[in-house]
Amino acid sequence: MYPRAALLLLATVVASVLPASGAAAASSASTQAYLRADLQLASASAGRIPAGESILRNLVAQIRRECPGAAAKSPQDAQSTQLSDELIGAMVTSAIRPVRAAIGSFAGAVGGLRWSSGRVTRPVHAYVSQLRTMASLPVPGVCADVRSWAASGFTALPAATVSFDGRFSSSWVAVAMQPVGLTALEGGGERSLARLAAAREAQLADFEAREVETWGTLMGVLGLNP
Repeated sequence: MYPRAALLLLATVVASVLPASGAAAASSASTQAYLRADLQLASASAGRIPAGESILRNLVAQIRRECPGAAAKSPQDAQSTQLSDELIGAMVTSAIRPVRAAIGSFAGAVGGLRWSSGRVTRPVHAYVSQLRTMASLPVPGVCADVRSWAASGFTALPAATVSFDGRFSSSWVAVAMQPVGLTALEGGGERSLARLAAAREAQLADFEAREVETWGTLMGVLGLNP
């Protein structure tokens, strides 16, 4: 009786442990795959920072040429804030053009990954969806939209601004990031990948911080209040 009971207990324990071990292995593989893809995206994006800077300089030159002072004497209100948001969106969608292919590769690599915890899987899938949307948005026509607003006596935003802002604000995310919850699943090898990716992500964050000055320049050229 006792040997039989012991065997039944052992079978129960093994049955309960094996799925958990399999899930842990799958989560580890997904973590490695995510971090490798994130490092590739972060490295590609960091390498294209000079191209992004050049694109934004060209955007400043374009607005100086095409619509300087288009929002002169405009009020500071909710509508001016939406146009400021559109301007930010124009900067972002312009600057990420050189890395759209890298974003597509990243999304393809991680979009189907799964972890044992939904607290990791759900944020990853949401991030991929946002990143894809952000990369697919067209660069808005800031000058045309500001002129349209001015023509209304600064009382009516163009539909293009409202539509763009709605899509951009819900999809604006960092290009390359490590979701909350992933750190707890990292082993030694994963931590090394994570550190390398984080260093590249810091370069991207510095680039974004520097371009706040460019946003201020563009607001001044347009005569737009945030």
